[in-house]
Amino acid sequence: MSFSRVAVIGLGLLGGSVGLAVQENLPGCDTTGFDADPDVRRRAAERGLVARVCDTASDAVAGAELVIFCVPVGAMEQAAADLTGALMPDAIVSDVGSSKAAVAEALRRALPGVCVIPAHPVAGTERSGPDAGFAHLFRHRWCILTPAADTDPAAVAKLSAFWEALGADIEIMDAAHHDLVLAVTSHIPHLIAYTIVGTASDLEDVTRGEVIKYSAGGFRDFTRIAASDPTMWRDVFLSNREAVLEMLGRFTEDLTALQRAIRRGDGEALFDLFTRTRDIRRSIVEQGQDDARPDFGRSDH
Repeated sequence: MSFSRVAVIGLGLLGGSVGLAVQENLPGCDTTGFDADPDVRRRAAERGLVARVCDTASDAVAGAELVIFCVPVGAMEQAAADLTGALMPDAIVSDVGSSKAAVAEALRRALPGVCVIPAHPVAGTERSGPDAGFAHLFRHRWCILTPAADTDPAAVAKLSAFWEALGADIEIMDAAHHDLVLAVTSHIPHLIAYTIVGTASDLEDVTRGEVIKYSAGGFRDFTRIAASDPTMWRDVFLSNREAVLEMLGRFTEDLTALQRAIRRGDGEALFDLFTRTRDIRRSIVEQGQDDARPDFGRSDH
């Protein structure tokens, strides 16, 4: 079920982590890679993110049985179109994008007749670039595959086994459902973080120095999320706009209800909400998706 050669297109946090994880967990698998930025290619070669960094995408995918696009979702179609005619006839093409319906359509449009299985490893940090990748990024994290209904089950099983070898847990999901789930669990939280940090920086009666100096845990954690790669998140919101807008509407209604409770002094409503949300936090910790230690396991030393 294993691949003998994997090509990684895009050598930032996720692409670099894929390359390092393959080399650590699948020693019999050859890895090649390409990035459109020559400085990234140079640094990727220095770090050994893949066994061989190529000067062109076509060279990188030559002989590759699995090609993984690790570029911003807005660049996915062009990156795939650049490989027309360069792929092996039976190659599997996948990606790591945070939105799936639009990416699936773009990849299949650019590469007609190719086996495309979109994927989303739900893992990452606020860091980006070739220095950000590390081999253990995917351990005990979910990787969601969103194959079309007519996709060869053997190809899906092979890609599932690949991600499991890198330490991930696999979930198979419809692309549209994925986009709705991720809109509320990932995309809207990022949008809120970008907004609250922007609001704080725009306040006329609070200086930026005070915002930075007196950042308590809550605001500090928002800034971590808001430090994420701006190109990637711009493209995510544009490619998943329908699901994001639907969830944003629901969130706006809930925020209005919370505002009303505060204005009316409705302590019971506030307590009930905070109790319910604390239970969700405990469930996340119980499932191993975060650290239960105080202050999220951070060390201030």
